[in-house]
Amino acid sequence: MAKVLYITAHPHDDTQSYSMAVGKAFIDTYKEVNPNDEIVNIDLYKENIPHIDVDVFSGWGKLQSGKGFEELSSDEKTKVGRLSELCEQFISADKYVFVTPFWNFSFPPILKAYIDAVSVAGKTFKYTEKGPVGLLTDKKALHIQARGGIYSEGPAAAMEMGHRYLNVIMQFFGVPSFEGIFVEGHAAMPDKAQEIKENAIARAKDLAHSF
Repeated sequence: MAKVLYITAHPHDDTQSYSMAVGKAFIDTYKEVNPNDEIVNIDLYKENIPHIDVDVFSGWGKLQSGKGFEELSSDEKTKVGRLSELCEQFISADKYVFVTPFWNFSFPPILKAYIDAVSVAGKTFKYTEKGPVGLLTDKKALHIQARGGIYSEGPAAAMEMGHRYLNVIMQFFGVPSFEGIFVEGHAAMPDKAQEIKENAIARAKDLAHSF
């Protein structure tokens, strides 16, 4: 039995968002194909995702200096404790599915905060004499994203920084398999929007059988 984190970073649901609709098609099909797997839904817009701020740095500093968790301030305990929970949940999973919109050439900032939360030395990667080494070498990941224009190829491809960022992070963590499903061009070609959406849903259902 595998554990899958279904991580959504979208303020809208599947009735309003193309990426969420494709994500739902994928995860529903995945459940049918893998009924014994554990699916954990993480809606980043509804979760407490602490930003790394002065309290977090202060709390980490105290812990690194040898102080116990109980010696942290109330704010330090709350934020540092929650970040630890998020990281432990992340490394306990076998597969990751990220569902995002395409905002300002990337993804919503709440996902960056989440990635910051799980990017922890000794947990998702480690430092060695030869440089950092990823520790999640037995995982796999998928990114589902809707983009109004075409960014997977052509002149705008160099401007795409969301999927590329996640790809770099997954490599940094040592994740050997990272795939993408993109719903592209529906805003640029509104007359083909429904066809674009349906084709992406078909690809998602197909991939769910082998993911």
